[in-house]
Amino acid sequence: MGTYRWKAAVVTLSDKGAAGLREDLSGPVLCDMITASGYDVVKKVLLADDFEEIKKCLCQLCDEDKVDVIFTTGGTGLSPRDCTPEATLAVAHRNVPGIAEAMRLSSLKITPRAMLSRAASVVRGQTLIINLPGSPKAVRENLEAILPTLDHGLAILTGRDGECAR
Repeated sequence: MGTYRWKAAVVTLSDKGAAGLREDLSGPVLCDMITASGYDVVKKVLLADDFEEIKKCLCQLCDEDKVDVIFTTGGTGLSPRDCTPEATLAVAHRNVPGIAEAMRLSSLKITPRAMLSRAASVVRGQTLIINLPGSPKAVRENLEAILPTLDHGLAILTGRDGECAR
């Protein structure tokens, strides 16, 4: 295997975080975990739960920055302001439901509240976008469920078979 490291962006979605009223704890956990798994975090963004801003950010990261994968954290629950899955689906070219399904299935083994997650996983161009919950504990649990398989999916999506670091 080669030494290619996936270019990743981490987007934290939180009204209170964007307003400086709450420290982002899930974004750093996400960054630490994916960096330890061989990803390069090339962009970190903190946004409020705003549908149009999220769409704009996701499009820029995919179309202009050309990252391989975007991990979002937050905005996947039932709060009226939670709009991450809708914004993600609005920019999608293709749906990849198995990733979100795997996260929910894994989380259901830990808490029945996992069934309340509305997280989505999609492709835009050659970028995979994955919604994660907003708590550090849930980010950790969800990433543990999917990280071992993402390398293969990203290699197929980007045409980088055989160049992966893992």
